[in-house]
Amino acid sequence: MKKPQLSNFLRDVNLIYTTDKIRFYVERFKNKKENDAFKKANPTVALPPDYLMYESFKMNYNDYYEQGENSAKWISSHFGKHIDLRNKKILDWGCGPGRIIRHLPQVIGNGCEFFGTDYNKKSIDWCSKNIPDIEFNNNTLEAKLPYKDNTFDVIYGLSIFTHLSEKMHDDWYHELYRVLAKDGIILLTTQGDNYIHKLAEKEQEAYQAGKLVVRGKVKEGHRTYSAFHPKAFMEKLFKNATIVDHVETKPEGSWIPQDIWMVKK
Repeated sequence: MKKPQLSNFLRDVNLIYTTDKIRFYVERFKNKKENDAFKKANPTVALPPDYLMYESFKMNYNDYYEQGENSAKWISSHFGKHIDLRNKKILDWGCGPGRIIRHLPQVIGNGCEFFGTDYNKKSIDWCSKNIPDIEFNNNTLEAKLPYKDNTFDVIYGLSIFTHLSEKMHDDWYHELYRVLAKDGIILLTTQGDNYIHKLAEKEQEAYQAGKLVVRGKVKEGHRTYSAFHPKAFMEKLFKNATIVDHVETKPEGSWIPQDIWMVKK
């Protein structure tokens, strides 16, 4: 059985959570030696509980911390092409256990204010206790944020749409647009054409027709809930904004990059 069919089968028989939890324990065991070495070499670095890290990223402490810093620099570079990052309000939508946003005050600085929001209460509780100089909020899956209209100059969400239904794409995009300031920029990443090979035949047909492909039958927002995004779908979603950038990067080895979409209000 090929991977796309296996994934859909595990969903049908309600075993996808069990399979993913087993994968977590396997990954934790595989990374134990390297993770122990990281903790010994970096005793002052606060690390989230293992499952929170795995659920939002992967089970490697060095990658969580160093790739988080690199991602913060990468985000700063992308936004810097379209907006002056001084005295701005910046929101990490779906911040998880703070992998990226914990680095932004040092990477960007310039009088900016930083905010993180996520539907996972445990992640937000951990972030609030362990990451200073950032205001955290626990949202629900419903597209509703406690911020006023036009609050943020910069919003980013990395691999968040990849775990939402079609309705939630529409609802959340419009909520993010609501809290985005005039001339503000949103950066989002999606599973685009690089992921076609992961789809079953019927899923590929829907994708090629410009339809969002969703693998659900699990809790929406969880890492096992997966959505795949054709260009036509994203362009239609962003019809009320200006698309200032769409980046597609070719895969390298086992690395399959997501598409980058940047839109301006």
